[in-house]
Amino acid sequence: MSGRPSADAALPWPVPSARFMVARLSHLVALGFGAGLARVAPGTVGTLWGWAAFLLVDRLAAPGDLGWAVIVAAGLLAGWWAATATARRTGIDDPGFVVIDEIVAIWLVLWIAAPATLLGQALCFALFRLFDAAKPGPVAWADRVFKGPGWRGGWGIMFDDLVAAFCTLLVVALARFLWGGVA
Repeated sequence: MSGRPSADAALPWPVPSARFMVARLSHLVALGFGAGLARVAPGTVGTLWGWAAFLLVDRLAAPGDLGWAVIVAAGLLAGWWAATATARRTGIDDPGFVVIDEIVAIWLVLWIAAPATLLGQALCFALFRLFDAAKPGPVAWADRVFKGPGWRGGWGIMFDDLVAAFCTLLVVALARFLWGGVA
């Protein structure tokens, strides 16, 4: 097998294999340690994986605000590098199987929206997926603004998910203001 994912006529992007994912550290990170291998809705699977990782780290390590700031910043930098390298390697500007952008974005949402119950986190998850998939207004703009090869394109892969995260947080803040909390 070559260093590129194989084509599948039923999907709008090539399907990466586990072999492709483990061939390079950048692929492993970009594919969310396997979440991007999902044949159906890899962005949703990546977001679920990110939520699960958030719960695990938050419960076991209790990193606090400074710790989460470092985790999100490191994830953003690692994601930018991994998305850039994987997009370059595959020749696809924004591969659907790159899910590190969803993972880091949901970490940002859950960290800033904290404290939230499991129901509140589920609402954050649903809102984020809605903004990320539907790409309304500012998210669509963010999806277009940094296109192309190289570091600019890698940043673009991350950027639209960050804008979707901020849109989610805006709705959460508005709901908390109007109704005194989100679950």
